[in-house]
Amino acid sequence: MKETSNKWVKSLQKFFSFFQNERLQKNSRITYGVIWNLLLILFIVCIIGGAFAGGIGAGYFASLVKDEPTRSYAQMKKDIYNYEETSNLYFADNVYLGKVRSDLEREEVKIENVSKYLKDALIATEDKYFYEHNGIVPKALLRAVFQEVTNSSTQTGGSTLTQQIIKNQILTNEVSFDRKAKEVLLALRLEQFFKKDEILEAYMNVSTFGRNSSGQNIGGVESAAKGLFGVSAKDLNLAQSAFIAGLPQSPFMYTPFTNDGKLKSKEGLEPGLNRMKLVLHRMNENGYITDKQYKETINYDIVKDFIKPQKNPLDKYPWLTNEIEQRAKNIIAIMLAEKDGYKEKDLNKNAKLYEKYITLADRNIRQNGYNIHTTINKKIYDNMQKTKDEFKNYGPDKTVTRINKETGEEESYVEPVQIGGIMIENKTGKILSFVGGRDFKQEQLNHATQGRRPNGSTMKPLLVYAPAMEMGVTAPGTVIADSDTGIRVEGRAWPSNYVTGKYYGLVTTREALAKSHNVTAIKVYQRIINKRPAQYLAKMGFSDLTDVDYEVLSVALGGLTKGVTVEENVNAYTTFANNGKFIDAYMIDKITDQDGKIIYKHKVEPVDVFSSQTSYLMLDMMRDVFKYGTAASVPGMLNFSTDWAGKTGTSNDYNDAWLVASNPNITFGTWIGYDTPSSQVRGYDHRNYQIWSRLINSAYDADPNLIATKERFKMPSGIVQRSFCAISGMLPSQGCSSAGLVRTDLFNAKYVPTEVDNSLIQGKYVVINGKKYMALDSTPAEFSQSGLMLNPDFIKKLSQGGKIDANQIIPEGHPLWEKIMAPENKMSDDGKAPSSVNANVSGNKLVWSASGSPDVIGYRVFTSGGQQVGSVHAGSNLSISLGNGEYYVVAVDIAGKQSGPSNKVTIGTIKQEKPPENETPDENDENTNNEENPGDEDTIPNP
Repeated sequence: MKETSNKWVKSLQKFFSFFQNERLQKNSRITYGVIWNLLLILFIVCIIGGAFAGGIGAGYFASLVKDEPTRSYAQMKKDIYNYEETSNLYFADNVYLGKVRSDLEREEVKIENVSKYLKDALIATEDKYFYEHNGIVPKALLRAVFQEVTNSSTQTGGSTLTQQIIKNQILTNEVSFDRKAKEVLLALRLEQFFKKDEILEAYMNVSTFGRNSSGQNIGGVESAAKGLFGVSAKDLNLAQSAFIAGLPQSPFMYTPFTNDGKLKSKEGLEPGLNRMKLVLHRMNENGYITDKQYKETINYDIVKDFIKPQKNPLDKYPWLTNEIEQRAKNIIAIMLAEKDGYKEKDLNKNAKLYEKYITLADRNIRQNGYNIHTTINKKIYDNMQKTKDEFKNYGPDKTVTRINKETGEEESYVEPVQIGGIMIENKTGKILSFVGGRDFKQEQLNHATQGRRPNGSTMKPLLVYAPAMEMGVTAPGTVIADSDTGIRVEGRAWPSNYVTGKYYGLVTTREALAKSHNVTAIKVYQRIINKRPAQYLAKMGFSDLTDVDYEVLSVALGGLTKGVTVEENVNAYTTFANNGKFIDAYMIDKITDQDGKIIYKHKVEPVDVFSSQTSYLMLDMMRDVFKYGTAASVPGMLNFSTDWAGKTGTSNDYNDAWLVASNPNITFGTWIGYDTPSSQVRGYDHRNYQIWSRLINSAYDADPNLIATKERFKMPSGIVQRSFCAISGMLPSQGCSSAGLVRTDLFNAKYVPTEVDNSLIQGKYVVINGKKYMALDSTPAEFSQSGLMLNPDFIKKLSQGGKIDANQIIPEGHPLWEKIMAPENKMSDDGKAPSSVNANVSGNKLVWSASGSPDVIGYRVFTSGGQQVGSVHAGSNLSISLGNGEYYVVAVDIAGKQSGPSNKVTIGTIKQEKPPENETPDENDENTNNEENPGDEDTIPNP
């Protein structure tokens, strides 16, 4: 044992003595030095390499973000809060209508108005370290980069909520290191500027959440809460919050509604329900909810909470929302252009410039969350749409043929009679309501504001009578000869009067307007056309006038080159109700931004067009349209009474029918016709009166005080009442008074009649076949009568240098004109003696047949001895009572020539005596003692 121990000691000594060897020690020192130095060098190289690699990485990162500007707090705030928010639309009086049509409906909400469940759910699902990191999570970021480099099929994501905001609001969804580097840089910077809740609020308003129950795309948690569950974001329960929080990862996979607003099938809902359960799991896992809450909610029937498919509120008002959007865009386009130094007229002249700013305006409306307030009265508007839909008497549909622009083939379409109507408040120009058409799905054209058509006789007050009165050329009592104008179109006299086609003779402009005589209107327009009266139309808002419209006569009857909209036509009529001032109609009252700041407010800017005297006289004339004129049937269709003044109108070939009328509060007008101009069936004008009446009745039901005002149009100073002669319009003469042709009417005091009537003279006439003719110098006095006739000098003046048929200017069927004749009513001597007659006896009466000659004015009765015993006017009863004796009869013509004697007849028992052969009675003999002469009353023709 001792020996063994010694051996171990010696072995150890020998081992240690080896290391004590001087040579070995020297070599060891050298080896150690080398290894140490190598390790040191390796360490230094690693440090330098790491620094180099870091420098390269840093340099690469710097190169990726070198073009990214350094953003200030203000700039970043503007960027992250510049999410698209749909603008709101309002009826008048702040009554909510809906949102502007948009691909994405969004409603902003403050974080304090969001359920805590939803905030927690979003954080647990999208960024569980949200309140701990400074914008990025390095581990998650490296993992995401590694997955990108390796093209890993499993993508776990690496973006924080902060990074997602940067991506959505400032950058793009581009997949690149360049974009990712900028995202990281901006996320870090965003975290320096903003509090966590500010970032979370922006995220909740930015993110998209699928579709709502109307099928619209939605953005922001407030729109999601209302669109899915019908509650505000602050009222969401745990299950609802979890469902919404799960949507941003794949909004259209998880959304419960289809693009037409229908609830998905059970299988279609499954992905969204599973996603909700995952969100609840993560909330429980991260301590946001308890195990008990998780267990209670995991099986919650969320499907029962989904609201039923909702009809888009804008679908109820398609014409209205389209009109509001278009008008709002025009307003904002002008505002944007003016900021860039342009004016509205620049946009009107330059289509490319207009397109640029209208595009920018459209983007503004759909992104900036404006509040657009209109003038539309909801109750009146709703009532009118209902009435329009229920009316069944528009007339038949028509089949029209068109060329398909895409295929070039001929196709047939069925077109209904369309309607356009609009109501405007006179004093303000507010458009209170309108009717855009029959069915928006069939025809989107707004027939009240966009469709252009001839306005027929509704043009007469605007272009003819009011301008003529303003110029002092006419007055309500001005007399015009409604007779042939001498104008021929395709060989026919032009114009013709509606329906009858006949001339009405000497009529006042008041009556001509009430009865809508075309010929009278053209004759008045001929007097003023050289003064370019279409300038009045331009002042009253007619926007599409051409040079031709200033020059042709047909414009006086509504024949505009490009037509006029219902809005423009009705708006022009408000000028009369506004004492001659035109106030442009408008629908957009104001526009405010999200903070309620007014960015646009409509300003009423009246334009002087007519004097108050002209306007009142025009209104007073148009009252008669409803009293005895073309719209006399309308008052009987109304459920109320008020002071109406207006005008009807039709166009060529019965294509269009109009009625426009004002009371002191409002002006309302309607048009009906086919979209493709085509004749309507008989009675179309009366059908328009019916729909006009029903629409205004429905407006009365909504607002009686507005529609059935008790006020009347007030007569201004400068209006006087004067008497005038109905033949000439001048001051009455003695002859006019004796004929009972004196009238009284209103006049502008500046333009009252000053000349005494000279239209009548005394003259001799005869009656032939019920018609009056001037007597010739040779006409026997016994058959002629004294009476009033038109003065040839007056007729010459009336013709205005042209040719006029005097026979056309005596109105037919009017008892007061019965004794007035035209000097051109002449019958020439034909040089022949009239044909003889046959005589007979009836008791003590001598009776005879009428002469066959056309110019016979009377008959003379003679005894067989040649003594004249009586005379009878032609047209009277051809008989005379006589004593016993033998008699014969001769016919007398206008030149005084006599026919041969009739056969002789005997009255009583007196023996007949033959007259000497070839003896004829003295044609100058007269029997002035005949008491049986029927007198003048027999010479008066029936009316």
